[in-house]
Amino acid sequence: MKQVFEHVGLADTHTDLMRNIVSLRISQDLFDDLSDNPAERDAAVALELTTKPRLFASPQPVIQRPFEEAAWNEAVRYPFTHWMLSRYSDGSFGVWYGADSVETSIHETVHHWRTGLLADAGFQRPDIRLERKVYRVRCDAALVDLRPAITHEAALLDPDDYTLTHQIGTKLQREGHPGLVTRSARCNGDVYAILNPGVLSSPRQACLLTYVTTADGGVRVEREPDSTWMRLP
Repeated sequence: MKQVFEHVGLADTHTDLMRNIVSLRISQDLFDDLSDNPAERDAAVALELTTKPRLFASPQPVIQRPFEEAAWNEAVRYPFTHWMLSRYSDGSFGVWYGADSVETSIHETVHHWRTGLLADAGFQRPDIRLERKVYRVRCDAALVDLRPAITHEAALLDPDDYTLTHQIGTKLQREGHPGLVTRSARCNGDVYAILNPGVLSSPRQACLLTYVTTADGGVRVEREPDSTWMRLP
């Protein structure tokens, strides 16, 4: 790891980053098929609300939900309150990931969809669909720039082994750095790993996407329903 930090830079970052998350194009009633009894459906809604942050709990969410706070919660807050294993975290702290473009975010998230949910479930058939939402989120921070170190340490872009990147993420989080920028391991774009939500602001919806598996093992990406915008092999 010492060799990596001998070659890093500092990226004074003031730009929008793309945050690509699972979402729905059209909201759905998650409980409409559980029961025809209104009381039982109300009980299911009440139980679901107990898992929400208290700020958003409401029996009338359409009327009372604070939309600005909801966008922040969806686009920024979640990974800082739901820690998980990722490229730059061993699961002991949260990391928010963004990309320099919608295309880079697609390459990253399609990879994790394939190697995660689809692989775990054994889904290898065509026409499996996943709906997603992309946010623009402002980032203002001096970020550790790992890109100059890539030519000296190939493990920074290892597609599967996160040993080195876990060490780097843990060091930066422990020392209080706001985050880092590096090259994507999936394409030629740049990705950002943010450790401090205070450097993120102004989440705005950029677009909606649908991922569709194809018969040749690829993934087709739609921005408009039933219209192919991008293909990944």
